[in-house]
Amino acid sequence: MKKNIYLDFAYFIVLASTFGAVLVLGVIVAPVVFHTDQITVNLLIDHYNAGIIMGEIFHRFAYWIYFVAIFVSLYEAMAYKSGQRDAISFAAAATVIFTSLMFSAVYVPKILLMQSIGAEATQSDTFENIHIASEIDFKILAVALLVLFVRRLMILRVPSK
Repeated sequence: MKKNIYLDFAYFIVLASTFGAVLVLGVIVAPVVFHTDQITVNLLIDHYNAGIIMGEIFHRFAYWIYFVAIFVSLYEAMAYKSGQRDAISFAAAATVIFTSLMFSAVYVPKILLMQSIGAEATQSDTFENIHIASEIDFKILAVALLVLFVRRLMILRVPSK
């Protein structure tokens, strides 16, 4: 059985770059956007407008996340069909797909909708709960991407029987 090394390489690049993007957005971009008062001089972006900026960043990132969900689905289906069945990679891939779609199709649109209503809507308990859930989802996505990357790398290194 001949393996397509280029497809494997592309898969690892997509997983690693998405993991890196999730880390950068969560650890670097969000704190900078929400704490402009500590960085800029004579320019203060209030919390609502900082949220608008982050919402637009995540809205654009959602397109990449949709691509990742589709790519992981297709790659894992082909791996399963070719006999590379593994419970850990299956669970991690399912988690990546689920959390990707939850983030892109549920949390981001709901947050953007509430932001478009106005600042009062972003002060509600509903908005706070959706925002917290999206943060948890994003963290689970990061862990699942890392687990999937490492597990698929381990499977790739072990010669098939």
